[in-house]
Amino acid sequence: MNIDSIKNGYVIDHIKAGNAMIIYDALGLRELDCQVAIISNAKSKKTGKKDIIKIDENIDLDLDKLGFLDPEVTVNIVKNDEIIEKKKLSLPEKIINVAKCKNPRCITSIERDLDQIFILTDKEKQVYRCKYCESSLK
Repeated sequence: MNIDSIKNGYVIDHIKAGNAMIIYDALGLRELDCQVAIISNAKSKKTGKKDIIKIDENIDLDLDKLGFLDPEVTVNIVKNDEIIEKKKLSLPEKIINVAKCKNPRCITSIERDLDQIFILTDKEKQVYRCKYCESSLK
């Protein structure tokens, strides 16, 4: 199989195998007017299998959303056919408008224009809590 390299854009690497489509949908990559390649179940020395997404355009990537979806991801920034920067992501301390609070009594259920803000409260267990009502995201 041959997937061309990209000239300018991003390579989202080390995605947990099977999660590429979740990231593709969450980042709205379907709406892009450029080439996007999804490689599923690529061989990985570290984890056995991984997914990869290649985006052949410089776009505004939401790194907090990406880190929340898969904290093991690496984002390679490509310019003129060369990787100029590698970003190793981790769980963000705070996410805004990435998920919705499921507590029906939360103020965000009533105030629709209020940002959905979650704070990381347990990094080991990857637990986020609503800023307003402290309901757990999981």
